[in-house]
Amino acid sequence: MSAARHEPRIDSSIVIPFIIFTSVWGSTWIVIRDQVGIVPPQWSVAYRFMIAAVAMAMVAKWKGHSLRMDRGGMFAALVLGISQFSVNFNSVYAAERFITSGVVATVFAILLIPNSLLAWVFLDQKPNRRFLLAGLVAVCGVGLLFLNELRSSPVSNRDIAIGLALTLLGLMGASSANVYQAGKEAHRHPLLALLAWSMAIGAIIDCILAFIIAGPPVAEARVGYWAGVIYLALFGSVLCFALYFPVVRKIGPGKAAYSSVMVPIIAMTLSTLFEGFRWSSLAASGAVLALGGMLLALAGRRRPTLVTAPDAA
Repeated sequence: MSAARHEPRIDSSIVIPFIIFTSVWGSTWIVIRDQVGIVPPQWSVAYRFMIAAVAMAMVAKWKGHSLRMDRGGMFAALVLGISQFSVNFNSVYAAERFITSGVVATVFAILLIPNSLLAWVFLDQKPNRRFLLAGLVAVCGVGLLFLNELRSSPVSNRDIAIGLALTLLGLMGASSANVYQAGKEAHRHPLLALLAWSMAIGAIIDCILAFIIAGPPVAEARVGYWAGVIYLALFGSVLCFALYFPVVRKIGPGKAAYSSVMVPIIAMTLSTLFEGFRWSSLAASGAVLALGGMLLALAGRRRPTLVTAPDAA
């Protein structure tokens, strides 16, 4: 009797973390927006990752993981610290000084494109036709969301251009980190220790950058500001990256980036509840297409099309 090929449609080790980090990241854009004000964005990023680095190290020790890293591990932490926890986040925080959080979140929804292309080039992980078609559908949806945001935005064309340039810089930082940590070199190091060191290195670079750009540290006495910093550090950084990177290693940077397609929809939904955002037919159509593209890519997948953990059984 030939063995039937059994391929479950739903893997809870992927779906549950995906739901958690997508939901949390969908909420962080409003919180980041609240951080932009008295405190220069560079210092807000630095505070966030100083707290996150300590918390991630504590989580690693609690889980019984050693924080010791060899030279290769420290190099991997340096790459991730620069790309993910410095370039990415400093660019995003700065961008929200020029354009709305909805526009920034919407632009980040195309993360699946550079993730897929870089994974194809550097990891030899060619996306299949289903994924390419689904990506096209999702990008069309994101385009409608973006158009809706631009139409409703009161800022000048100059501010939009600066905000978009900063957002794209952050996007490439995040994509580079996503693809690098899915490779063999980064994958051979314990994830929690790697994240702890990456965040610590990122925090150091963020502090140096903040001193250069904004001068001495600036603090805000408002409780809401520090509550936001702690939320972003513990939930938006420690929890989400500890869940997100294992998913990237299982299904690949391209498919994992579908989280970014859902994030602006969640962000706009929260804006509807708390900021009075009104859904237009354009925004609703974009949300439907983005969601449909994600479902098309993930439904009935035959196998991981982008990356499989090298040491997975």
